[in-house]
Formats: sequence, structure tokens, C-alpha cells
Amino acid sequence: MLKLRYFLCLVVPLLISCSDSEEKQYVNVPLDFTIPSNFPSAAYNIEGNKPTEKGFELGKKLFYDGRLASDGLVSCGFCHLQANAFTHHGHTVSHGVDNATGTRNAPPIQNMAFQPIFMYDGTADNLDLQPIIPLTSIIEMNGDLNAILAMMKGDKEYQKLFSQAFEDKAITTENMLKALSQFMVMMVSSNSKFDKFRRSEAGGTLTADESAGYELFKTNCASCHATDLMTDNSFRNNGLAVNPKVNDVGRYKVTEKASDYYKFKVQSLRNVEVTAPYMHDGRFGTLEAVLNHYESGIVDSPTLDPLLKKDGKLGIALSQSEKKQIIAFLKTLTDTQYLTDKRFSEF
Repeated sequence: MLKLRYFLCLVVPLLISCSDSEEKQYVNVPLDFTIPSNFPSAAYNIEGNKPTEKGFELGKKLFYDGRLASDGLVSCGFCHLQANAFTHHGHTVSHGVDNATGTRNAPPIQNMAFQPIFMYDGTADNLDLQPIIPLTSIIEMNGDLNAILAMMKGDKEYQKLFSQAFEDKAITTENMLKALSQFMVMMVSSNSKFDKFRRSEAGGTLTADESAGYELFKTNCASCHATDLMTDNSFRNNGLAVNPKVNDVGRYKVTEKASDYYKFKVQSLRNVEVTAPYMHDGRFGTLEAVLNHYESGIVDSPTLDPLLKKDGKLGIALSQSEKKQIIAFLKTLTDTQYLTDKRFSEF
């Protein structure tokens, strides 16, 4: 018995000392954020919040943690599903706590570092602040920041991750939001067939229909869905009939400028094959329906985008075969690697 006590007296402090030493010696590893050669420069200030191994891990945990919501269930990942480019597939508008519904469709989460402004109406212009909107919205997560902080401070895993991810080791709202940004900054979708075509890589050969669709796309769509990001990040009125029950005024809600009535942010078309339903209110269930709208469903109004009203004619003239070719091209924007990347998955 005495020998056992003597052994424990020697070994237990040593184990504790080793554990403490390992914790102190841990060095947070920077992650390599690389801009694809066919992409424009990043809009996010990477130097101000460089992604790191533990910052990313913390951001991922936060993204999938339902405890940030008032009901303990609705996480960011609840409305943003990876297989659908982090949209709420099949839902016209997203469902939040207590099955509350809003008025807008959940946009995809991809290539966030390249976007200067967020939300359909541009409410947020800083990725570090954007998550506050869904976090505190009473129809989304209905979270209370003080309650969230208290939860994290009482959670040993969060205590460890915050201490490893940030120099000040503090569990604060600022660090929480920075961790979420680090996770989202690394969510780059850039390995579709189209990307390989643009970079002259193996697997990037377009079929005849895809090539024809790309030419039609450049003529009719690329003014708004610009660059290889497939958006110019502008706000435009694309001629949707206004739903009188909702009367979502779009960008006007933020700027209160009459010229912004019914303008919404131009969404990227990347992974568009898997992100139905479409438009800010999810009114179209198929890509065919979207192209039919542009061909014959445009509603005129004072703020209608001039590109959709040329020579007094509304819309974009497209034959059925041309629509099929454009859709064939749009499907080359599907990035299967991104949709299945384990780095971003919950499990």
C-alpha cells in the first residue's frame, strides 16, 4: 500500500505537469487561404483575421451548435445544408425556432471571402458582423448573446478552443464572430467542371451543348452574373411580380432610396443546380422556371433593371433549345468536391 501511494505521488503530478505543459506549448497552426487563379481578389480582410486550425475548428463547432438558438436546436447548419451548397433545400423560405417562417429563401454559403456585402438587401457589409443577424432574429435563431456567452463559458470544449484559437484566450462575442468568419472564409467553391475549363485543367472539356450554353450565358446573363464568381454583388430589380401579402421592398429597406425599391442582391450561380428553390422568396422550383421568367415573365416597374428592357421589349428572347443549352452550362458550375468536403461537414 505504501509503495502504491509512493508511486501515485510521483506519477500523478508528472501526468498533470505534462498535460499543463502540452497545453502551454500548443501552437495554433495557420491555414492556407489560397485564391484560385480564375478568381478576383478577396474582399475580406484576411490579414485582420487569419484563419487558423483552431479558429476554424471553433467556427465549425459554432456553426453546427443548436445551443446558440433559443430552442437549443436551430443551428446555422440547420438552414444551410452542405449537400445543397449550404442552402435550405426544398424550403421556399427558411424555418427558424418554433417553426417560425420568414419572407426570404436561405442564400448559399460559399466564397464568402470574395463578397463585399451580404444578405439579399445588403444589411451587412462585414462578414464578422453578418452572423449577428440570423443569431438574434426572432424568426431565425432568436439567440441571446449573453446567454450564448454564458453557455460557452460553462463548456469545457469551448473553453479549450477559445484559449487555443485566440491570443487573449477570451470567450467573447468578438472572438466568436471571428471564429465563424474563419470557418466561412475557408469555404471556397472553386473546383467545378467550369473552373477546370477556365484553368485548362483535366476534366474541364465542355460538351457541345455546354459550350453553346456558355456563349448564350455570356451574351445574356454575364452582365449581372459576372466574373467566375458568377455575381457582380450588385442589387437589381429582375422583374419579379411583387407578392402583395409580403411586399418585400428589398434594398429599399436598408437605404430608403426610391431607386432601390424591389432590388435584391444578385446571387452567385455557383452550384445553382442543387440550390433550388430560386429567387429571394424561393418562388421558382426549377431552372427551367427561372429561364421562363426571364424570357416571358418580366414585370415592368420604375426600378426594373435596364438590361431587361431593351428597345421597349421586356425580357430576354430565348428558344427552348437555347434554354436547355444554358441549363447544360449552369450544371458545369456544380462543385461536387465542395458539396462533399469533410472539412465543412458536421460529422
